[in-house]
Amino acid sequence: MRLVFGLVLLIGMGLAGFAVYMVKGYFDTQEAVLRQERERAASAVVTVDVYAPTRAMTYGELITPEDVKLIKYAEEFLPEGVFKTEEELFPLGIETPRVVTRPMEINEPIMAVKVTEPGAPRGITALLEPGMRAYPLPDNVTEAFAQELRPTDRLDVYWSGTLSNGRTTTSIILSSLEIIAVDEPDADGNGGGRGVVVQVTPEEFAALAAAQNAGRLSLTPVGTGDNTVVTDINTDIERVLGIEAPVVEAPPERVVEEAPEECFIFQMKGTERVKIQIQCPNE
Repeated sequence: MRLVFGLVLLIGMGLAGFAVYMVKGYFDTQEAVLRQERERAASAVVTVDVYAPTRAMTYGELITPEDVKLIKYAEEFLPEGVFKTEEELFPLGIETPRVVTRPMEINEPIMAVKVTEPGAPRGITALLEPGMRAYPLPDNVTEAFAQELRPTDRLDVYWSGTLSNGRTTTSIILSSLEIIAVDEPDADGNGGGRGVVVQVTPEEFAALAAAQNAGRLSLTPVGTGDNTVVTDINTDIERVLGIEAPVVEAPPERVVEEAPEECFIFQMKGTERVKIQIQCPNE
């Protein structure tokens, strides 16, 4: 009987120990899960709702409620000037849309710098910054980069012509001009890249007009992120080919010898007036 009781006691202690082990394992597992959840919650990205286009939009297009939707965006990296509510995007009502001034892609947050104020007029005037003017570049100048140029691209403009002294030269006249408008290609892909309009100051407008009338303009796009302002480039064919202008030596200076001073007096001989040389007083 004692043997049976002892056996039962051992079995009970074993079961109790196993139960304690299982409970401890369960709590350890739960604690690990809770720790992972805390770490996940700490590293979770907080998002906010902002408005974005439902399609790619380019300059001059009207933004209507059908063109936008709410997307989730990381609050920590939220750009400045986004629109979080319909009242912010259409403060005058959905019947008064904004105009796109810079291209936007699908799901790109709409920012105030890329749209006009509600009710602003469409066209070039809506794209100009205060104090700036629009200058249309001739198509024959931009055709080399047709279908490559886009709004917000920047250009360096060069002038080639003949100066008043007869010297033919090429010089940079304006650097980093921003494109604000370009003709979009048609359904067949034709026509894109023409009708390029840059925004300039009134002084730059006058410089471009004078240069266009006096010679030939050419341009080159500026690389994205290149903030270098190029100035003082002036060259001609002699410099390009490394031809040095001949050095013309000045003729030797002629030394003019002074003739000896001569002094004269005049005397009357009868009715005739005679010139007679005499020694000068300072000799």
